[in-house]
Amino acid sequence: MDPTELERIARQIRLRDLQAVFEAGAGHIGGEMSVIDILTALYFRVLNVWPDQPKHPDRDRFVLSKGHTACALYVTLAKRGFIPEDEISTFLQPHSRLNGHPNCNKVPGVETNTGPLGHGLPVAVGMAIAAKLSGAKYHTYVVTGDGEMQEGSNWEAIMAAAQFKLDNLTLVIDHNRFQQGAALAETNDLAPLRPKLEAFDWEVSEINGNNMSEIVPALEHRGSRPHCIVAHTNKGHGISFMQDRVDWHHKVPSKEQYEIALAELSEAL
Repeated sequence: MDPTELERIARQIRLRDLQAVFEAGAGHIGGEMSVIDILTALYFRVLNVWPDQPKHPDRDRFVLSKGHTACALYVTLAKRGFIPEDEISTFLQPHSRLNGHPNCNKVPGVETNTGPLGHGLPVAVGMAIAAKLSGAKYHTYVVTGDGEMQEGSNWEAIMAAAQFKLDNLTLVIDHNRFQQGAALAETNDLAPLRPKLEAFDWEVSEINGNNMSEIVPALEHRGSRPHCIVAHTNKGHGISFMQDRVDWHHKVPSKEQYEIALAELSEAL
């Protein structure tokens, strides 16, 4: 798919995500809106995956390390055909398999359980090493939040990836500048991220993470070292009153706010 078609799908996913969070009365809508363009590019352009064979041995691996944005992943998986689209209405309901964090034992297309921050990248490094050891050709992608990069386990994984020359690994940092309760700059400011990753002998690309024309070539890049994409995004992207507001990390829109957001996202379609 070309960037224009991918942008159209991303807008549809944003709209359904908004509806799901509003109906459930819970979610992490700010970080979901920031990462949806990346998820869309992955599942509708970049990843070699087969929805009817979610465990196909040749599939590319994707880990959503920032697991609290699970709703965005569920909507993307449904749109791609891994789960029924009408199942999104069960998000966070009793006995639903669509929990607040992704569960690989319940949801087709989820590679590993995530939620405790700092776990996804180490697991992805293990997947990439496994491919090297077995001669498999699949590529491993992982998306972390920028606040999540404060976890020391990520930097141990970054060192290991460089040591083992994991050119089959791509890390995407959703750099929306906000984490729960505060801006990144007010907690443990890791910015700028690029020189830190380069110091660990990673190849680094820096892009607008809400622009498909920049996202796609960055995700499709292949080099001789582990690759990190620092994706500059906007918390709450696409919804005017949510954008770059820390309180929308996990705030739920009121009925009035929901109608405004619905109109803005629908107009973009």
